[in-house]
Amino acid sequence: MLKQSVSSSATLPGHYRLTSSCGLMALPLSLFLGGCVVAIPVVTGVAQGVEHQKKQNEEAANESRMWKFNCLVACHHPDEIARGEIDHGILVVRHDKLWIVPRDDQNKPVPPMDHVEGQAPLHAFAGFYIAYPDEDRSPPERGLVTTISDDPPMLNWTYCDRNTHEIKYSNRSGSIMHHIGVWDWTEDESHLSFDGWEGFMAIDEWDGADEANATPWGREGLRWAVYFDKDANGLKGKKGSKDMYGIRLERRIQSAEEQLKQNEAAEKKMQVKSRGGLSTQFAAPQKERDKEWEKKFGEKARKELEEKLARDKEQGEGPSW
Repeated sequence: MLKQSVSSSATLPGHYRLTSSCGLMALPLSLFLGGCVVAIPVVTGVAQGVEHQKKQNEEAANESRMWKFNCLVACHHPDEIARGEIDHGILVVRHDKLWIVPRDDQNKPVPPMDHVEGQAPLHAFAGFYIAYPDEDRSPPERGLVTTISDDPPMLNWTYCDRNTHEIKYSNRSGSIMHHIGVWDWTEDESHLSFDGWEGFMAIDEWDGADEANATPWGREGLRWAVYFDKDANGLKGKKGSKDMYGIRLERRIQSAEEQLKQNEAAEKKMQVKSRGGLSTQFAAPQKERDKEWEKKFGEKARKELEEKLARDKEQGEGPSW
């Protein structure tokens, strides 16, 4: 639609051109009232479209937006439970929600309970920024996608539930009716933000040992779910009597090896829908390591990416590495 609007501005009738206002004396009054007045929103819409396209181009040129990152959790509340179970945690994706679990020295998630029968390994949030595909959102909003599985590789949109204000993930059809952005980083690019601020909360979803088996997450020992204080009122009417603590989500940029591994999977298996949405499941056979593969994902590509990451790291405080 944007390309059509911009191109059509060059073929609009003379009285629809911005320059036509310079020759108003040559136009009948009726044409001025019926033409140039109508032209104002047309020209304004084109100008806004061009400006938005420029911003999109700038965003696309910012490689840092596409670097995958994990989210490390900090909670500075003095309560022992907050410091022991939330602080120094990491975000994982599970049961359509984002959860906080402990992390080890390699920043890998540690399951709250060992040896849960039938439990798949925890999958750490691994996200990057990209415009959300929705023609009804104008201008488009910056979204946040995360991998939710390595095998098979899958991507979902991260969003704030419009009713509960939980931070969840789903495909496009499951997320489009909720708050999907604007996702961003803080001024120093170190922490995650939503709607312009860091209103993230950890809420206790576990009501005690007697009810631990009542939910899938309870049976796995998952306790602390991530919410967003959308109305800046302490989640009034959303959390009930559950314990709640404010948290910060620090961006930890993945290594070059991790980045390329996911980029390779995306290269082989990601498909874009006709309306621009992300396919939520991908399938393709293993690709031979030919010259094209080596150029994109081989040792030289790894070294080049490492150099880019190192240069970005030197420019400021930024995220964790």
